[in-house]
Amino acid sequence: MNLSNNTQASRWSAARPAGLASGLLAQTAAAVRPRIAVIDVLRGLVMLIMLFDHVRETIYLHMQVTDPMTVEATQPMMFFTRLSAHFCAPMFVFLTGLSAWLYAHPAAGPRSATGFLIKRGMLLVFLELVAVNFAWAGEMPPPVLYLQVIWVIGLSMVVLALMHRLPMKLLLAVGLAIVCGHNALTWISFAPGDFGYSTWTILLHRGFLITEGAFKVKVTYPLLPWIGVILLGYCAGPLYGRAMDPARRAGWLKGLGFGALGALVLLRGFNIYGEELPWVQGSDALHTLMSFVNFTKYPPSLDFLLMTLGAGMLGLAFFEKFDNGFTRICATFGGAPMFYYLLHLFVLLIMQNLLVLVMGPNHGARFGIAEYWPVWPVSVVLMPLLYFPCRAFASYKRRSTQAWVRYF
Repeated sequence: MNLSNNTQASRWSAARPAGLASGLLAQTAAAVRPRIAVIDVLRGLVMLIMLFDHVRETIYLHMQVTDPMTVEATQPMMFFTRLSAHFCAPMFVFLTGLSAWLYAHPAAGPRSATGFLIKRGMLLVFLELVAVNFAWAGEMPPPVLYLQVIWVIGLSMVVLALMHRLPMKLLLAVGLAIVCGHNALTWISFAPGDFGYSTWTILLHRGFLITEGAFKVKVTYPLLPWIGVILLGYCAGPLYGRAMDPARRAGWLKGLGFGALGALVLLRGFNIYGEELPWVQGSDALHTLMSFVNFTKYPPSLDFLLMTLGAGMLGLAFFEKFDNGFTRICATFGGAPMFYYLLHLFVLLIMQNLLVLVMGPNHGARFGIAEYWPVWPVSVVLMPLLYFPCRAFASYKRRSTQAWVRYF
């Protein structure tokens, strides 16, 4: 019979001297910390990577990127920075599912996560519609209401809230079927105005829900594939159960990670399935590589998810072994994810407005830089400016008994 850590500690306290019980509790806490901390570490790391892409969208927006990217027309530095940002949404959604499993399985015993997931999911949808869209547009209402990553995470959490009590094998089967099978549905399409167009746009096809009038609505993150990702994240939760040996967990994560990347090499190498845009021989080896890893993000293709989630599994296995300054910085950002997300968007909005005020607009009403490379140093300079508010909020979040704080 499996016992919770609290129950085990209680039995030792009754049978052993207090010093031994205290030692056991200390060892248990030491084992739990890296198991949970690595989730915040990886979440914080991908959010810092995301900053580079969002700085690009703030000061280099006049040079648009396509989806997938146009290899020959995209400079390599910009291409690979954008590629690195591809890891953010999949890992964030996956870790949201994993964290939901941990919430539903505390030390005291299983509990329903339905209420928490629905309330947090609807909060995220609200924040997307109001705060996030204002931060990107700089005006309210925005000329176009974009339904992006926070919106899709929120809706995915609501779906998980309704499904998480189903048998784990069924959840895993549904998650795999969605992630692996949604590419086979891309041929289905509806013209605007057709019955089913709005539903299909929300589920699988990026496009406008409202195109006429002063107020337009566009879905940029179709929902269906992300439901599959959050379900897979929830099914990965038992790997972080208290009974799981760290070495066994690392073995599972490495196996899953290398297995996903191996499947990617096979499917992509022979252009079999998983990505609508086949890779081609480029003008040189670098552009051939760029073509090979140039995947569709909206919606995320199977190859896109094999690359990002596969590497993410390896990242979880790798970073659990480390506790240093870098991982603690990442964990600080990852411990206050929604606070960081909103903070960095408003910092970027203020930065753009200050640049327009000081330098003057040079691309319509916006200010933009002439070359891409300054995106990197600007992003690095912003990181410590964002770190200290996030550290303060993360510390408040740990101490606070206010219910609302949990949702950030």
